[in-house]
Amino acid sequence: MDNPPGVGRLEIKSIMLPEKIVYIGVLLQLIGQMSYIISIIKGHAKPNLVSWFMWMLAPFLGFFFIIQAGGTFSALPVFMAGFGPFLVLLFSLFNKNAYWKITTFDLTCGALSLMALILYIFTHNLSVSILFAILSDALAAIPTIVKSWKFPETESGLIYLLAMMSNILGLLVIKNWSFSVYSFNINLVLQCVVILFCIYHKKMLYFYDEK
Repeated sequence: MDNPPGVGRLEIKSIMLPEKIVYIGVLLQLIGQMSYIISIIKGHAKPNLVSWFMWMLAPFLGFFFIIQAGGTFSALPVFMAGFGPFLVLLFSLFNKNAYWKITTFDLTCGALSLMALILYIFTHNLSVSILFAILSDALAAIPTIVKSWKFPETESGLIYLLAMMSNILGLLVIKNWSFSVYSFNINLVLQCVVILFCIYHKKMLYFYDEK
């Protein structure tokens, strides 16, 4: 016998904003990216080129697969997540003192990230492809996470804060809540949270000690 409506069935209702709200997210990312580039020019932020190079590649490919999966406006913050690193790399390479010294550990993370990205490209299952894209992006983040924890003064938190907000807005306009559509945005939000904690953990501890 069929269950009455609402009985024995879980209905998930999500908050969905108008799709055009994503343009606000794009603006937030642009502001964050410009602020980071200004910080590089002033000699404050010193990006890890391994992280930023892979962060450029993975979101661009993630954007392509999200579009294939049926994503529309929700894919725009992911595209911007790749466009920002492209600009950061461009400005960093014109100034020899603007980027962090690359170590063997960084190169190892970059190589593993690239391997995951290659698997991502050649995997025919869309959901599995997205998993490899997330793995690649996460491995690329490790050098920056380590650097942010040890030398938080070499990072600027604003770009990560605004990127996190942008991707949250991207999640709130999703109509088709399939793993292939929402997973990369969630990955980017979590990465930003981790990096922000690494950047500000010393200030948080200092504030806690003062209290």
